Amino acid sequence: MTDELHPMAGRPSEAPSSITGSLESLGFSDREAPSTEAIVLPAAQVAATSRRALREAERAAAAPTRRSQRASAKPARSAKPARAARAARPTMRHGSHPSRVPMLRRVARRALPPTVMLAVAGLLIGTTVPANALFRPGEVAEATGLTSLATVASAAKTTEPAQVLEMSAAATTAAAPAATRDDWTVTSYAEILRAKYGNRDFTYTTTGTGAVRWPFPFATTISSGYGDRVAPCRGCSSYHRGTDFTPGYGTPIQAVADGVVSDLQEGWSYGTHVFIDHVINGQKVTTLYAHMETGSSPLVPGQEVKAGDFVGLVGNTGASTGPHLHLEVRLDGVPVDPFAWLTQNAS
Repeated sequence: MTDELHPMAGRPSEAPSSITGSLESLGFSDREAPSTEAIVLPAAQVAATSRRALREAERAAAAPTRRSQRASAKPARSAKPARAARAARPTMRHGSHPSRVPMLRRVARRALPPTVMLAVAGLLIGTTVPANALFRPGEVAEATGLTSLATVASAAKTTEPAQVLEMSAAATTAAAPAATRDDWTVTSYAEILRAKYGNRDFTYTTTGTGAVRWPFPFATTISSGYGDRVAPCRGCSSYHRGTDFTPGYGTPIQAVADGVVSDLQEGWSYGTHVFIDHVINGQKVTTLYAHMETGSSPLVPGQEVKAGDFVGLVGNTGASTGPHLHLEVRLDGVPVDPFAWLTQNAS
């Protein structure tokens, strides 16, 4: 192998012409192609660059040639195609040119508000001004055949004398009585209510025994009776459905008859209160004990009680202005006057 390399190393290099001939035999030639322009690069640059650099150089060299080819192939513009293009511009639906649409819109925008204002003014005048306001009264009368009421009234005038008031001499000489301050009196609303409801007599007596008895074993004062009254507080009723006993704070309350506790509540306008159902003389009677001291009643719903049993203590709970017992009596659910009912049935 060494012997073969030595002759090749000592062999003189082939001439450039022989290399060119061999390239021509392979199909490569340095002659220019009839249809394309040859790209000539320096030998040093070809040897020193890579394939990518060669491609970029070929593109840079071919760019001016392509531009010149495009410029030579592009025809010159003429005036006739431009005119034809102008004539072929589209038109709007109603035949108006698109360039004129903004002008029409501006005109419409300026003319629309005054037109609307004139229409509104005409409507206002037409609905408020009478139809005959624009005509003379004489013309209207002649056209309609009517005459004014003043003309008819003036024609109907008579010569009757005016009304005359005759007074006797005694009436003219008699002096009118002069009103004095002492002739007038003023009665307040409180005095009227006091005169209407303040004369009630709530006096009663009791033995503290019997099947039906008063809520206390002794007679006590009554501050408010059944019926209309002046409301004693904000939220208090002006129509009183019970009787208010005022024996003092903490006084024990007793049941007025035998019965069964139907309800016990603490709160609302009645405060701490108890309902007891009775049957008296074959009729259902319900008694209500209200405004008792909180937690003072030992009763529970469904518990049976006897006349005189302890119900609770006098208190000031609920809508109340002071310690008292509010007692109600209901016959078949209808409130009645407790004072009148106890006076009739209690011992």
